[in-house]
Amino acid sequence: MTTVLETLDKGTAYLTKKGIEDARRNMQMLIAHQLSCTRMDLYLRFDQEMEETDLAPLRDLLKKRGEGVPIQHLLGSVTFHRRDFKTDARALIPRPETEELAEWLVKNAKLPDSPRILDMGCGTGVLGLTLAADFPNSHSTLADLSPDALSLARENAAELEITNVSFVESDLFAALGGQSFDLIVANLPYVPETDRPGLAKELAHDPDLALFGGPDGMDLIRRFIPEAAKRLNPGGWLALEIGIHQSGEVESLLHAASLTGVLTLKDLSGIPRFPVARRN
Repeated sequence: MTTVLETLDKGTAYLTKKGIEDARRNMQMLIAHQLSCTRMDLYLRFDQEMEETDLAPLRDLLKKRGEGVPIQHLLGSVTFHRRDFKTDARALIPRPETEELAEWLVKNAKLPDSPRILDMGCGTGVLGLTLAADFPNSHSTLADLSPDALSLARENAAELEITNVSFVESDLFAALGGQSFDLIVANLPYVPETDRPGLAKELAHDPDLALFGGPDGMDLIRRFIPEAAKRLNPGGWLALEIGIHQSGEVESLLHAASLTGVLTLKDLSGIPRFPVARRN
């Protein structure tokens, strides 16, 4: 028989050999998932012997992780702003940076009593559903071009019992009629096509539609900002997540759209990541 600690050590060595970053944490998460406990619980169970009924499925998970299948897909969920969201291959895996944007907006966006919020390119729904839950008097519209992504966002809304939302399949604003909003957020595809060969192998499991934004990553953003500015109510906010080296052009687009208070917030790694602006 093998103990939890022995399994952890062997699995960590395997993932390290396969080039998986943060291999020990990944292995802790896989074991905790298999044993239906928390990572912290493992420290109290290091000497526990593991049954073959747990080891067999764990080996399968470990093999898939070594092949680059994202840990979030193997676990089936990701924690985002205190809530657990289902995640799978239908949409982009939520990134920690996006959580930073959600937290900033919840703290700093001064919205009317019953605001209308739009999450454009909603994917799993983490951003729009977080804002809907944290602004309970709001109504949030979650829009995406992908019907698969929208089905996942609907499932997350149902699981979290968030009801002040609606869902629209739309190519940017094409299906939104004349609606206007007090806050528009967008995490659109911004990875340059030229970066494709050097991306981490985990990203191969994200939909291309959610990742790549043309030769320099800016195709959709250039279309989006002028139209979004027209859809803001007076005093409304526009907030985006963008890629590295894109903040200069994005700020120019925001100014050209006659928005004010333009600034780009840095993420925890110091990268200019979140342009925000307002309509007068």
